[in-house]
Amino acid sequence: MTTSHDTAAEDRHLLGDFLRARRAALSPADVGQTISPGGRRRTPGLRREEVALLCGLSTTWYTWIEQGRDIQISAAAAARLADVLRLNLAERGYLLELAHRRDPSPAATAATGSVDPALDALLQTIAAPAYLLDGGWCVQARNAAAEQLFQRWFGSGESCLLRFVFLQPVARSFICQWEQRAQRLLAECRADLVQPANDNPLRERVAELLKESPDFARLWPQHAVLAREGGERAFQHPQRGLLRYRQTTLLPATQMHCKVVMLVPIAP
Repeated sequence: MTTSHDTAAEDRHLLGDFLRARRAALSPADVGQTISPGGRRRTPGLRREEVALLCGLSTTWYTWIEQGRDIQISAAAAARLADVLRLNLAERGYLLELAHRRDPSPAATAATGSVDPALDALLQTIAAPAYLLDGGWCVQARNAAAEQLFQRWFGSGESCLLRFVFLQPVARSFICQWEQRAQRLLAECRADLVQPANDNPLRERVAELLKESPDFARLWPQHAVLAREGGERAFQHPQRGLLRYRQTTLLPATQMHCKVVMLVPIAP
């Protein structure tokens, strides 16, 4: 039977192997003028002491990491390793996962407000209402079906879903069972607040709404936490009447701070 101790030891050795492989793939020229090429190298890539220097670690400590020793690596040190070794987003996530740390750097994700054209194109191919929420729960893209369904939201001039729900009076007549939905949105929001970005835009949204919305301030102290799992949604559309949907939320690999929200109609 595999124990948690065995798994942790395996992860440490996988991390060491990964770091060695990525170190070997780099040359002094890849990291700029910080490292002198020196003489002929016996092995390809950067030396351990060079990586340690660039990361602000001691050579001994970095060597122990590569050897899979039973030591704890801070999230900040793991993030510096990812930066120095020029890791892409997937590699960076793999390193942090093996180190059992959350990435502390907001630079690990694409900038909020920047939409991958492929994601936008994906939305336009979906027949059901679909939209893209960024890390601050603001709509960055949507398809025609979403425009029709959420005309009261998008027509309000408020791009942030939370601000629409709690600050726009029309939301209470548009969203069926407003109180229950508002409670669930806050629970989902609280789950997103733990995302490891120092400038997590949701923190600013929460601070604003605690001041501006009595209902938000009333519900927030309940400390409910839920993932944005989807489920049945109902809306009272001004022209089409009662509409029911099954919501599905997807996390795109290229912009993991974003959410693709799709609502599949439920037959009457």
